Amino acid sequence: MRARRGGGAEEEKPGRGRWRPTGWRPLRWIDYPRRGRRGIRRWLPSWRQLLLVTVLVLLGPTGWLAWFYTVTQVPEDLNAFATQQNNVYYWADGTEMARIGETNRQEVPLDGVPEPVRWAVLAAENETFYSDPGISAKGIGRALWQLVTGGETQGGSTITQQYVKNIYLNQRQDFSRKLSEAVIAVKLDDRMSKDDILAGYLNSSWFGRGSYGIQRAAGAYYGKDVSQLDVSEGAFLAALLKGAGRYDPALSTGNHERAVERWAWILDRMVETGKLSHADRARYTDFPEPRPQPKSAGLGGQVGYLVDLARSYLESHSDITAAGFDLGGHQIRTTFEKPAVAALAAAVQEATQGIDPGARDTDRFLKVGAASVAPDGRIIALYGGPDYLKQGFNNANTSSVPLGSAFTPLVYAAGLDQGVQRSRGSARTPVTPDTTYNGDNGVNVMTPEGPYWGRDGKIAKTANEGSRDWGPVSLRGAVEQSVNGPIMQLGLDVGLERVQRTAAALGLQPAAMGELNPGFSVGNSTPSAIRTADAYTAFAAGGSRTDPHSVLSVTRNGEPLALRAPVTVQALAPSVAAEVDTALKGAVSGGSAGWAAQAGTGLAAKPGTTPERTVGWAVGYGERFATAVTVFRADLRDMKLLSLEGLGGASPDTPDSVLPARIWSTYMKAAGAGAPDAGAAGPKAAGGR
Repeated sequence: MRARRGGGAEEEKPGRGRWRPTGWRPLRWIDYPRRGRRGIRRWLPSWRQLLLVTVLVLLGPTGWLAWFYTVTQVPEDLNAFATQQNNVYYWADGTEMARIGETNRQEVPLDGVPEPVRWAVLAAENETFYSDPGISAKGIGRALWQLVTGGETQGGSTITQQYVKNIYLNQRQDFSRKLSEAVIAVKLDDRMSKDDILAGYLNSSWFGRGSYGIQRAAGAYYGKDVSQLDVSEGAFLAALLKGAGRYDPALSTGNHERAVERWAWILDRMVETGKLSHADRARYTDFPEPRPQPKSAGLGGQVGYLVDLARSYLESHSDITAAGFDLGGHQIRTTFEKPAVAALAAAVQEATQGIDPGARDTDRFLKVGAASVAPDGRIIALYGGPDYLKQGFNNANTSSVPLGSAFTPLVYAAGLDQGVQRSRGSARTPVTPDTTYNGDNGVNVMTPEGPYWGRDGKIAKTANEGSRDWGPVSLRGAVEQSVNGPIMQLGLDVGLERVQRTAAALGLQPAAMGELNPGFSVGNSTPSAIRTADAYTAFAAGGSRTDPHSVLSVTRNGEPLALRAPVTVQALAPSVAAEVDTALKGAVSGGSAGWAAQAGTGLAAKPGTTPERTVGWAVGYGERFATAVTVFRADLRDMKLLSLEGLGGASPDTPDSVLPARIWSTYMKAAGAGAPDAGAAGPKAAGGR
């Protein structure tokens, strides 16, 4: 013991002169499990421990929130959206392809926005705006819950919070950003008037079509100044604040339905809040259709189709939102090869010189779509239509045109891969390229239980082109010569569900799959030219396939942005892919695709038609890439497919695959897809289903 200053004694402790007052126990309140207790009492906390935990639970978060509120400052500088740049697209070789204009933004004072339009926005987004403190506890709680559970994040913020997000923060959805948004909103609500906040919000919000601010949105959608908007038009613009990508009616039928529904809800909500009378509401029963979206002059020819495809890919394979993309400053390196795109467009132009819609009704509404896809999934060329500025619909990316008999190699692959079952309960047995089927026309289509009865009450029968009887034919021969009957029966023997799974592995999307009936095996599915070309790459690449993609990389102001990689799968066994490849090359050397021989050697191809004679296809590949060309007639107003019979003045018995085959051969030769063959015979007539 030693004397302690001021009296008392101290207890000496061993080790480098350290000491503590006698009886000092720093861990007495957190002595857990409790010493000196036995049984369950050892694990029961004391009242002191319960008090300590309660204090920490109550005061800890409160203190942290107070600290966070103090250190979070309202930034002095606006978000970068105030100084916008172009988005620049580049060809695969790095040369510039297109430069899309700066963000369309123009500020307008609040009194320049009609009051009914203002109330429409408030009814849609924050009806308590003029009375709330800048935040909504209920809204924040709902947004955080949606953030945790992965639900829709729209609608959890007040207008003040949305304004803070637009001007000061980023669009990232996480807890830190949400909390900063709420704190700055409270401080901003104390610093600015409600009218100033509302004016800032209306001038900084994204309305789609490259428009930031309600003044530019009024011009983009209605071609007028914001001061000329009525309450009905204002209600539609207010609907866009929930997400223009989902509510711009020009983008899709689904968008149009959502826009009409939300427009009506906003007007009804204005009645409920007393900002629109019942009499005025009764005047607005017709949706105020916005004008069509104008296209940039720099997107003429094929460029617009390429830009649209690349932007869609970015929005689905990166964290860049549509609103964020419209802020500009992005540099997009695409997969498109300029010489290949030019060669494809030239081939279409050359092959369609004889088309004269003014002289022949059978030439009206002709559509041509084509795409080339490399084995690694890069889309290197595309033909979407005659001119993006004249026709924005992309013929190469449509999913409303049946593939026809160009689908049969996929059925052949499924049979080789999975075998067949010809009677219920029996074991599956393998088939080979030499397995023989009845190639005659009009043969009953059989299931394991017996004949396949159609909905018309009749037994389904095979149908070959020209009703030709081929007699016994091998499966390889059926593919080479485009004999549909054996392949239709093979699909039933394999099982249509199994064929469907093979098609899905080869990249056909669920929405494009046809009905599972005998017609499924001969192409009632409707994949795009892009997806069809991608599926055929697997036959040349040992069964491996990569999802088609149109963007190699993206940066913003020089900083790389993350881009999710396309998926690569082993869709077929290498031996199966090799057999399909052999059959498709046989179709070129002595079968239904003899027209491909003029493009060079080493090529594989298949024509495709439908029994209804509404579509023609030419699909095939060389070492570098696969190409699919489709030709059809349809009025884009209803997309009803029309007959191709007599197209270009051809005789009625001319196969519908002749025109796409001509385009395919001319293009593949110009693009160097196959080595030139000096001894190759002239092009054969493209035919066969």
